Amino acid sequence: MSPAGDPRALAAASAALIVLGSATVGESGGTPMRPRIRPAWPGARLAAPAYPVRCSPGDNLPIHVAVANAPPGVALVVDVGDAAEFGYWGEVLTTAALARHIAGLVIDGGVRDSAALESHRFPVFSTVIALPGAGKHRPGTVGRPVTVGDVRVEPWDWVVGDGDGVAVVGRDALDEVLAAGRARADKESVMFAELTEGGTTVELLGLDASAVEGIDDDIS
Repeated sequence: MSPAGDPRALAAASAALIVLGSATVGESGGTPMRPRIRPAWPGARLAAPAYPVRCSPGDNLPIHVAVANAPPGVALVVDVGDAAEFGYWGEVLTTAALARHIAGLVIDGGVRDSAALESHRFPVFSTVIALPGAGKHRPGTVGRPVTVGDVRVEPWDWVVGDGDGVAVVGRDALDEVLAAGRARADKESVMFAELTEGGTTVELLGLDASAVEGIDDDIS
């Protein structure tokens, strides 16, 4: 799905993915990023088409170029190579991104100004909070595939992030993942009701309890 798609369809897909959450999406055909990529502030949530960016280690020039050129509604998904511990993103870029209606940021590296990011309610998922600034003169790419959180991300794939982490949905798999995610959520709703009424996960999931020793031991 490209940014030229129906804005209402993009908004509806984003809302549906946020409701499902990254864990359900990651169990329903999405690909989880490595758990090192976490929310930069509590409560951050994101579901948006990806706008990939690759930086030279220690330099954020391509991020500035991406913010200036990205279409509205996308999330920047950024590879910074093997130099994570720089503040590649902060309040200045957040202010610029909000003015251009960028949806959020997923970066396999550091960000700073974390209190300001939370104050602006701008969704950011990063590996670390890092104070040292980045350079602004080395080459990179914008709008080409990247690998972030050990997952290959193509332009207009979807990224879904929340407190559980970040999952990636291929742009051509969105409808399939949404359908599978809704089916999983419906099944879990039934399970929650049965557990509340006294059922057990062993029964409901058909688990083989005989593989666990000591159930009948007297431990009083």
